[in-house]
Amino acid sequence: MMKKCPVCDTLITGRSDKKYCSAYCKSAQQYEKRKQEEDEYYKIDRQLKTNRKILKAYNKSGLSTVRKEKLLAEGFNPKFFTHYWKNTKGQVYLFCYEYGFLLLKENQKEKYILVKWQKYMEV
Repeated sequence: MMKKCPVCDTLITGRSDKKYCSAYCKSAQQYEKRKQEEDEYYKIDRQLKTNRKILKAYNKSGLSTVRKEKLLAEGFNPKFFTHYWKNTKGQVYLFCYEYGFLLLKENQKEKYILVKWQKYMEV
C-alpha cells in the first residue's frame, strides 16, 4: 500500500517508514505543530509588548497620571505584566518590562499612575 504525505498528499517513495515526501514537507509540518503549541505564548508576548508600547507613549516624563479608559481604549490590558514592586506605603505597582502602573481611584474616577523603573526599586 502506498502512503501519502500528510502535508501535500503526494505519494511517498523510498523507505517503508518514511512519513513525508520531502524535507520541506517535514519542516512545514513541524513548524505548524510548534506554532499551534506556542500560540498562547505568542498571544501573551504580543499583549505585553502592546502594554509596554502604550505605557511608554503616555509616560514621557517618568511619572504621569492617565485616565484608565484612555489606556484601555488604546488596547492596554492590566492583567498582563512582567513583575511588580511594592512601595513603602504598601501600594503595588505592576510593570511591563521597565514601565509600571498603579490603579488609583479619585472622586469615583479610576486613573493609572505611570512610572519608569528606577534603581532604588531593585532592593
